[in-house]
Order: sequence, then structure tokens, then C-alpha cells
Amino acid sequence: MQYNYLFGPVPSRRLGISLGVDLVPMKTCTLNCIYCECGASTHLTLERREYVPFAAVEQELSHYFENNPAPDFITFSGSGEPTLNSRIGDVLQVIKSLFQDIPTAILTNGTLFSQKQVRDDTKAATVIIPSLDAATEKVFRKINRPYPHLNVHTLIEGLVRLRKEYPGKIWLEIFIVPGLNDTDEELTALKQAIDNIEPDQVQINTLDRPGTVPTLRAATRQELEYIMDFWQMENAAIVADVPEHTPRRPYRTDTASAILGTIARRPCTLKDLSEILGLPADDVKKTIDALHTHKKIKIVKQKRGLFYFIS
Repeated sequence: MQYNYLFGPVPSRRLGISLGVDLVPMKTCTLNCIYCECGASTHLTLERREYVPFAAVEQELSHYFENNPAPDFITFSGSGEPTLNSRIGDVLQVIKSLFQDIPTAILTNGTLFSQKQVRDDTKAATVIIPSLDAATEKVFRKINRPYPHLNVHTLIEGLVRLRKEYPGKIWLEIFIVPGLNDTDEELTALKQAIDNIEPDQVQINTLDRPGTVPTLRAATRQELEYIMDFWQMENAAIVADVPEHTPRRPYRTDTASAILGTIARRPCTLKDLSEILGLPADDVKKTIDALHTHKKIKIVKQKRGLFYFIS
């Protein structure tokens, strides 16, 4: 079975072996972030609705678990903002009823938590990982390029409300873009926002794959450590370094479909795909070469190596 709404599992820095659930069409989002590895947003919106068929997602989840090893986490992420899907709460309930021992995580830009319905829909998740890349309106608009009606104050207030109501863990991710949100002024504003939100963890990240704006660069280790020293927060950590991962077992047997499903959502290197599939790089390369021959993928040279994109 070819999955349209599941992808991976992906070895994650934070979540172990994570099966992705993708609840919106490609690049349907409330933001158009300059660093997004999925590319520019083609549908910038605040409209919540059932973007993909709930029954089809339920069917794919059931089929996956009948035919594959259980992942460490089931993660809502992928092509855009998962909380835009009005049935995310129903999908969480399906997972909880069928696979109650597997924790769930929502990777979100955090823009919709000012809505009580969104907070209610996501309360069954084990972990919510929202982003907060700026705490001033000027920098928010430069980095995140939001839907016009959004503002950073509402975003922060939504996360404050989420913390008061949500019983699970909140891991707040700060994505550092050198020259924009790493000034002392912006770091001070971010620190105040973090103190108000009171997340369980603060995770400092930076560019790893090609972003929407090609001139962006990743923050150096020294720059990230400066931010850690500036904030002096015991619950903050740098997550930008990807640890070496030794494949433990093949996570998917349908190698070609798994590769296409993954790079349709984010570009990957050969090493990335080897880790994602739990297969030796030589075996993955054979499939990549066949897909490239049939013009199903394209290759782009970037600083970190050759990245494979969907054609």
C-alpha cells in the first residue's frame, strides 16, 4: 500500500524513530517562513477544515501497524501546519484507542493556539512542540512572513493559554536565523516571552537543510552557545546537532515509496535517507539511481552535500 498521509519513520533528534502523519496538502500553512525546508507556502491561510479525508488517514494508520514495526512516536508534521486540520483531534483519538502505548507529538508553528477549539483538539497529544522564532513584530514578519491577520502578540498569548490548559509536555523550539533573531534586543524579548509561556523545555535549533531563501546560513556552534549563555535557562538545550544514527532494522520494506513520500515533504541526502529507512547507504543508492533514471527525483548540490528533491 502506498501511503499518502503517512511518511517515514524518521530518526529524530528528539523523538527517536518517528512515524509522520501529514494532515494538510503541501505547503498549506499560516506562515511562509524563510527557513522552511518544505519550500515556500503556496496556500497561506487561517481556515481550519478537513483538508485530507479522515477515513483515509485512519485506514493508513491501521494498515501501517499491521505490516510494520511500531515506532517510538507518532508525529503530526509534514507539508504544512497540522493544526489547520479541523479533525486533528479525531486522529489523535484513533491513535489513542488503537495504539495507546505509542506517544504522540505535534510539531506546530503555534499560531492557532489562541483559538480554544485548537487547544481542545490537541489536548490528547503527549507532547506539543511549538515554534517561537521572534518576540517582536518586526522580526516575526521578517522570519515567519505570516498570514496578514496574524501578529506575534496573539501567538505568544495563545501559547501562554495553552500552557495553562494543556496537561502534557511543551517543548518550545527557537529557530535561530543569524542577523535577525540573535541580537541582544531580540534575545531579551524572546527570554521574556519564554518566561511567560513556561515551557517544559526550550530547544534551540538552526538551519540543517536548504531553506526557502537560499542565502540563509546556519548559526555556528559558538553563536548558539552565546544564546545559551545569554539566557541562562536550566531547561534550554541546543538540538541543532544531529547525532549519528546506526540503523537497527529496516523501518519500511517499500523503499521506493518511502523515499518518494519523504522527499516530497523535505529534501534529503543519501545519509538522511539511509537513516530514515534503516538501510545501508549502498542499498538506498540503488533505488535512488533507479528513481533518478525514471526522472521521479532530481538532485541539487548544496553545502551539506547532494540533496534529493521530488521532480
